[in-house]
Amino acid sequence: MGIKDVSMDIAQDAGVSTAPRYTKGDVTTPEHAMEVARGLGFPVIMKAVKGGGGKGMRVAWTEDELIDGFNSARSEAMNAFGDDKILFQQFVCPHDGRHIEVQILGDKHGNYLAFPERECSIQRRNQKVIEEAPSPFCDAEMRKAMGDQAVALAAAVGYSSAGTVEFLVDPKTREWYFLEMNTRLQVEHPITEYITGVDLVEQMIRIAAGEELAIKQDDLQIRGHSFEARVYAEDPQNNFRPGTGALSFLRTPTPGPDVRVDTGVVEGDSVSVFYDPMIAKLAVWGPDRPAALAKLKHSLMDYNIAGLRTNIKFCHDIAEHPEFVAGDATTTFIEEN
Repeated sequence: MGIKDVSMDIAQDAGVSTAPRYTKGDVTTPEHAMEVARGLGFPVIMKAVKGGGGKGMRVAWTEDELIDGFNSARSEAMNAFGDDKILFQQFVCPHDGRHIEVQILGDKHGNYLAFPERECSIQRRNQKVIEEAPSPFCDAEMRKAMGDQAVALAAAVGYSSAGTVEFLVDPKTREWYFLEMNTRLQVEHPITEYITGVDLVEQMIRIAAGEELAIKQDDLQIRGHSFEARVYAEDPQNNFRPGTGALSFLRTPTPGPDVRVDTGVVEGDSVSVFYDPMIAKLAVWGPDRPAALAKLKHSLMDYNIAGLRTNIKFCHDIAEHPEFVAGDATTTFIEEN
C-alpha cells in the first residue's frame, strides 16, 4: 500500500491551485494513514491511483471515519484495478462544487492546445451522467486561465496526445482546484468536437504518427452548445443499482448532423454485471444552450428500450429541472433533488 502525490507536485510547479498542505510516502498501516490525514487536515479524500469512474474513492470527514474509509478504498482499488495504492488529498470545496474539465492536445514538438471547457457536475456516485460544453458558469477570462493552467500542467510532464485536466470549482469564490489529469480520450469527447469542429481521434492519430499540430490556439472558437447523456443500465429508483438482462427491444434516436449515438450493444444482447453499466451515450448540438437542451430532451424521448431498467427517464427529468435549465447545478444536484 502506498500514497502517491506526484500529481500535486506537478500541479504546484505548473501554478495550479491545490490543497494548501500535502505529504508523500508509503502508507502501510491504518495508523500511518491517520498520521497522514491529520497532517493534511480533515476532511480528506482517498482516491485509487489507478482508479476511474469514482471507484476506489472515499471521503473521511472526521478521524472516526478514516480507518473504515481507508480500508474500503484500498480493497475496492485492488479489486477494480489490481493495485491498492491510494492518493490522499485534503478535500477542498466539499459542498456545492462544480466539476469542470479542460480538454488538451499536445504533440511531440512541444505544442499544446486547450479546448473550451466541459461541465461535468451532474453525477451520481462520482460518475458523470450529463455533460455539456461549454460550461454555463465560465466566462472568457476564467476559460483562458483554466486553459493556461491545463496546458502548463501537460507541458510540465512533456505530455503528448489527448488528455483532460479536471478541476473542482468553488462557485462562491470562483476558485478552482486540481483534481487529476486523465491521460486518454474520455467518454464525453464528442461534445468538445461538436462545439469546435475538431476531430480529436484524428488529432490523436496524427500526434502518434509524429506530426506537428496544425491547429493553433486562436483557431479554437466556440460554435453553439452541446450536451451528452450517458445511458446506463441501472435503476435510479433503487439507488442506481446496475441492471442486467437481455435487450429484448432497442430503438435509439436517429443519428444525424446534430445527434450522435455511440453504443456497443444491439437488440438481443445481454447486459451482465461484469462490465460498466453504461450501454450508450447520446450527444446533441444546438446553436445555443436552450436549443441544444431542447434537442437533448427530444432525443431522450426517442429512446425505447425493453428488457431491463435504464436511466433514460431520469436523464430527461434532469434536463427539465429548473436548476439544471438555469445552468446552476453542482455536484450535489442529484442527491439533493
